[in-house]
Amino acid sequence: MEDTKPFLSVYGHVTIDQIITVKKFPAINESVDVITKKTTMGGTGTNIAVASAKLGTPTALSAFIGSDFPKMYEDEIKDSGVLMDELVKVEGYETSQAIVLNDQMLEQKVIFYQGPQGCASKLNIMLNKAAGRSSYVHFCTGDPEYYLSVMKTIHGGPIVAVDPAQEIYKMWDKDKLDRTLPYSDSVFCNAYEAKVMEQYLEIGDVMDIDAELVVRTEGAEGSTAKIKGEIMKIPVIKGEAFVDATGAGDTYRAGFYAGLYNGYDIRDSLILASAVSSFAVEKVGALTNIPTWDAAVKRARKHL
Repeated sequence: MEDTKPFLSVYGHVTIDQIITVKKFPAINESVDVITKKTTMGGTGTNIAVASAKLGTPTALSAFIGSDFPKMYEDEIKDSGVLMDELVKVEGYETSQAIVLNDQMLEQKVIFYQGPQGCASKLNIMLNKAAGRSSYVHFCTGDPEYYLSVMKTIHGGPIVAVDPAQEIYKMWDKDKLDRTLPYSDSVFCNAYEAKVMEQYLEIGDVMDIDAELVVRTEGAEGSTAKIKGEIMKIPVIKGEAFVDATGAGDTYRAGFYAGLYNGYDIRDSLILASAVSSFAVEKVGALTNIPTWDAAVKRARKHL
């Protein structure tokens, strides 16, 4: 595994997800019955890396997990083809966990335990060997200060993307964004996260960020990208069903890097990203319905 050169390195949480569906969210002191319940492996790091590897992209996962991480999930990551040399177990921590609550309209509420990935800068363990050998590095959820320290060690090498995701609300601020963006070539966010970034940076539109690539996913409206200064609309690609939105954004990112790995330009890679995410929402769980690369290309073909 050490001899395989990763095309992509991913930093983010490796998480145990409990995905629960209810008729409606409970009010304070109210109890509601669960309609469906499923426990799966998840987390932004896992989702992006495993989906990317399953799509055929040589991908490394650099992340911290607790000593309690289930072997069956460790085997699942390994079997996907992910390079795991920098998946590190940390004693004294439990693995991060997400309780994802969906109502019947597929609106979500999430309760999250950070685990060691959320305080990585305190662990005194530098994970940067895979990133230094990669063409692309994607930093997602986790400790921003730790990610900035890694970015500094690989600066000038791989193409770097910053993607705070849902943690833009709680673990990031203006100062952290201001210090991180100079080391970032790309920025990823959804429409909700974009508004927070705009407030932190005091700009009118996230597309005003000075980066080679800015991508804002917009749910059923598709996504918008700024590619080397040009604003482009990326169409939504619909799947056969819409069952669970968990991990749709993560598989979108995996599809994007798979497109680049297979020689597509940035615009077409984003269209392929939309195609990959359309498969993910057809079943419960972010990683339960990752398509083959050929299936993703077939679904995206008319838009390419």
